[in-house]
Amino acid sequence: MHLKNHFDVLVIGGGINGVGVAYELAKRGARVILCEQNDFASGTSSASSKLIHGGLRYLEHYEFRLVREALKEREVLMRIAPNLVTPMRFTLPHRPFLRPAWMIRCGLFLYDFLHFGRTLPASRSLKRPADSPLQAHLDTLFEYSDCWTDDSRLVITNAIAAREQGATLLRDTRCEHLSFDAADSVWRATLRPKANDDAQTVSATHVVNTTGPWMNRFFSQQLPEFKPRYRVRLVKGSHIIVPRIHNTQDAYILQNEDQRIVFVLPYLDRFSLIGTTDREYQGEPEDVAIDDWETDYLIKVVNGHFNRQLSRKDIVSSFSGVRPLLDDESSNPAQITRDYTLDLYTPAEGKSLVSVYGGKITTYRKLAEAVGAKLYAQNGTFANPAHTEADPLPGVAFCGQTLSQIRDTIRNEFPWLPEELLDRYSKSYGLRCRLILAHRQSLEDLGAYFGAGLYAAEVDYLRAEEWALNAEDILYRRSKLGLLIREDQKQALQDYLATQRCSSTATEPVGIC
Repeated sequence: MHLKNHFDVLVIGGGINGVGVAYELAKRGARVILCEQNDFASGTSSASSKLIHGGLRYLEHYEFRLVREALKEREVLMRIAPNLVTPMRFTLPHRPFLRPAWMIRCGLFLYDFLHFGRTLPASRSLKRPADSPLQAHLDTLFEYSDCWTDDSRLVITNAIAAREQGATLLRDTRCEHLSFDAADSVWRATLRPKANDDAQTVSATHVVNTTGPWMNRFFSQQLPEFKPRYRVRLVKGSHIIVPRIHNTQDAYILQNEDQRIVFVLPYLDRFSLIGTTDREYQGEPEDVAIDDWETDYLIKVVNGHFNRQLSRKDIVSSFSGVRPLLDDESSNPAQITRDYTLDLYTPAEGKSLVSVYGGKITTYRKLAEAVGAKLYAQNGTFANPAHTEADPLPGVAFCGQTLSQIRDTIRNEFPWLPEELLDRYSKSYGLRCRLILAHRQSLEDLGAYFGAGLYAAEVDYLRAEEWALNAEDILYRRSKLGLLIREDQKQALQDYLATQRCSSTATEPVGIC
């Protein structure tokens, strides 16, 4: 790793907030470097409920600004990333002893009202249909609209966008030490890659700390002389994946006696994704895993609502993540704000450290704008807002392009592509799948087949353009094929990767929509 020594901004952390900030600042004209200690989206940003939503339940905590901003961002993301952010209809069964019907109607009316420019259908109430998968006693239902996203692909796509604006992004590279050099009036950071011991020191005018769950540890180990004003509070959220509970594309939001809510979401055409839990977490972020209480809790909530009853043997997979929320001293983890806070530290005029606390995937772009505004106010050397709300993310030709239009374009250019691959490529890569399919005339041209629709051409693309290094990167973050592929096929993929020389060009701009 040989880097030019000075950057305008060093971003530490490669989750959705980090790559969003890198994209925003690079688009403003800043010279940006981002380092991530593992793979991009390998932490909280791939362990979410995979929703772009306003946060209906946040209304109970009077977080009207957060809900309104999130609802506006929901519309923006549907315009700039229609392949990754798609509408979904939610059904909320009424349980009178938890919340009266009038309260839910008022909440849904306010949810609709808070964003006048919505393009999704409004909420409504209805009676349980005869063929409903819900139990007969749940006779009153409410419906409303929100959106689904592929969370880790949204991270990778923003990372590609940042790279196309000239940012340097380094995975598997740890910021080992950070300090402010008062003599030269710059931040100095030691960056150490996992692959070798070739650590280098870089300097930066500004630092943006998006380390998320690792925030407290970062301050104590990498920047020990700095005493932060806030602390991160870790709240664990776990999900289970089971065979599809129902046959529709609708999602369900289930109320529970402890004031938590649980989503039941259609997942990968054949599964249901169930979560999440909200529990205080005291361990190391990298050690997080679902526990027996959470598993039993999620099964119990689902079995209290659906005709089909689940048991532990139905669980195909599970995952857990920790949300790095601002410690607001709330006694109930479910009530801690999901809003973000930016803490600005200026050791010298025009030199800043911005630390990002909290936030949610829906509002990552607004958070990045806020970081850009803070740094612009420091010295005004960057351009005015990048207006990322007006530019499509990579894979989309123009704002407002629909997923159907993307799919039709790919079908017209590659009529030999089977519908199942066409659908997945359109959603995952948008028009960037041209990089996989260019100059190919048949499935045979895609090279070795590893199962579940994964061919060597896609693997080669992911290595060259999306920073993928191993089977886990490819199967669980760049795609979601890990649940669909056999163990022997995984081994064949690992063997194939082992034979490939490292030829990634992922640090170079690509120049394709």
